[in-house]
Amino acid sequence: MASAAKRGRNEPVEPPKIVIVKKIVGEGHGGHHGGAWKVAYADFVTAMMAFFLLLWILGATTEKQRKGIADYFSPTLVEMREKSAGSNGMFGGDSIISKDHYAHRASQTGSKSITIPKDASGGQKEGAAAIRTRDRIRFQVLKQKLQQQMKANKATNGLDQHVRFTETPEGLRIDIVDGADFSMFALGSDQLVTRAQNLIQEVSQTIATVPNGVIVRGHTDGLPYAAGRTVNNWTLSSARAEATRKALAGGGVANDRFLRIEGVADREPYQGATDAYDPRNRRMSITLAWTDGGADESDVKAMQAQIGGTGGGGAHDTGPEDQPRGFIGH
Repeated sequence: MASAAKRGRNEPVEPPKIVIVKKIVGEGHGGHHGGAWKVAYADFVTAMMAFFLLLWILGATTEKQRKGIADYFSPTLVEMREKSAGSNGMFGGDSIISKDHYAHRASQTGSKSITIPKDASGGQKEGAAAIRTRDRIRFQVLKQKLQQQMKANKATNGLDQHVRFTETPEGLRIDIVDGADFSMFALGSDQLVTRAQNLIQEVSQTIATVPNGVIVRGHTDGLPYAAGRTVNNWTLSSARAEATRKALAGGGVANDRFLRIEGVADREPYQGATDAYDPRNRRMSITLAWTDGGADESDVKAMQAQIGGTGGGGAHDTGPEDQPRGFIGH
């Protein structure tokens, strides 16, 4: 082997080489980041599982089964009806949205409402239908009594054809109607004629025996007044209504029973009267109000359909429907 070259005496000595060792320590992914991502991921997976489970239930069950499942998660009733949903314990009954118990839909009221029977009575308040039925019976007796009294009284005999009885949403309306041979008031005034006073006396004595409220409404025909007059059909109908009220009060009807005194001029023609000057338009309407404040109009129409009468000339009216037409005026 060749010997190493000898270093000259004047050559510098090389210093020893420095070795630097660099150590890299791994961070370990930040100490697992606290594990929060695992909680979020678990929530996401749970939600997806519930979503796909819901899709499977919707596709694999019937409408009735789905209603039962919805009932399972609905709030528990505070009070449970006997023999209805949940009557035998928690979820022991039928669904609260079952057809035979409560609602068709969860957001609406039931097909069978929980109410007091229509004709029930008793307790603090009597059923409205029972009160109305009692009023109808009372009105029927009153009608027969008034007709008998008019025939028995010579002063009013023959005037029964001018008295009509009609059941309305307000109550029993007694119309005293003018005709070609009869007028309640003197021409153009609010003065009752003698025959009308006798008739009002009979009516007042009859309706004084019942407690129902009284509504008096005056009507006129369409005959206008001359220009420049301060009197018109409005003031005339109101004055005649007040005159009728006074006559009724004088016959025994208590003042606190009068609910309204109205004058409607010619705005409400008599049922079946096509001529504005028809004498039947001149009339006084005396209404005995329902005890419960008013009748159901649908009930009135149903009752009128059963007995074959409608409107002002219904089956509750007495006397011929068409009176002889004459011209008296106002």
